[in-house]
Amino acid sequence: MDSLDLGPDPKPASPLSAEGHRQRLRQRLLTAGPDSVADHELLELVLFLALPRRDTKPIARALLNRFGSFANAIAAPLQDLRSVEGMGEAGSAALKTVHAAAVRLIRAEVQGRPVLSNWDALMGYLNAQLARERIEQFRILFLDGKNRLLADEAQARGTVNHTPVYPREVAKRALELHATALILVHNHPSGDPTPSRPDLDMTAEIKRALETIDVVVHDHIIVGNGKWLSFRQQGLL
Repeated sequence: MDSLDLGPDPKPASPLSAEGHRQRLRQRLLTAGPDSVADHELLELVLFLALPRRDTKPIARALLNRFGSFANAIAAPLQDLRSVEGMGEAGSAALKTVHAAAVRLIRAEVQGRPVLSNWDALMGYLNAQLARERIEQFRILFLDGKNRLLADEAQARGTVNHTPVYPREVAKRALELHATALILVHNHPSGDPTPSRPDLDMTAEIKRALETIDVVVHDHIIVGNGKWLSFRQQGLL
């Protein structure tokens, strides 16, 4: 039986074409590593996967002009991403997927380990979670008897400068998880991690509530943009 003639092999992409540009970027990433690509090129590589028929270079440039860096772009609120021309749902989902993967990778460095002896890893994780948040968010790290992370849970989201937190609910959740200690965490969208009077009062209320069930508050950490403050280190706890 005669073999089918499928025609000539597909031609490689022209080095001057958009596909040729994509091939060069992919090859450089795979052979020279992630440090070989700039922020706008890394954004292009991510967007290639979600927008295969689009020229993603101008979109990547627009993202960088709007948000300033790769890290800020993937951490940007969804509505802000979708406002960039060309992004749409697919492009926005691609960047939020990368952000979720990055946070999960950093979380693996602290999960199941004694948190207090892995402080640098903990702060890297908290910064990834909260440093670029524009709304104040209150989280609690619940720890077991060996100070290993049992759970990291968002208790509340508030406004740009206030988050309501209820000590009774914190105590209830600690009992449900059989936690013996915890670390309070929240962010200041202003970027300044200096505690306010409500921050100090709320910490004292939670500490008193947890003392009744023998749960220790190890620390309260406020995360700013690139800065953080520990109540324990500042003698505030």
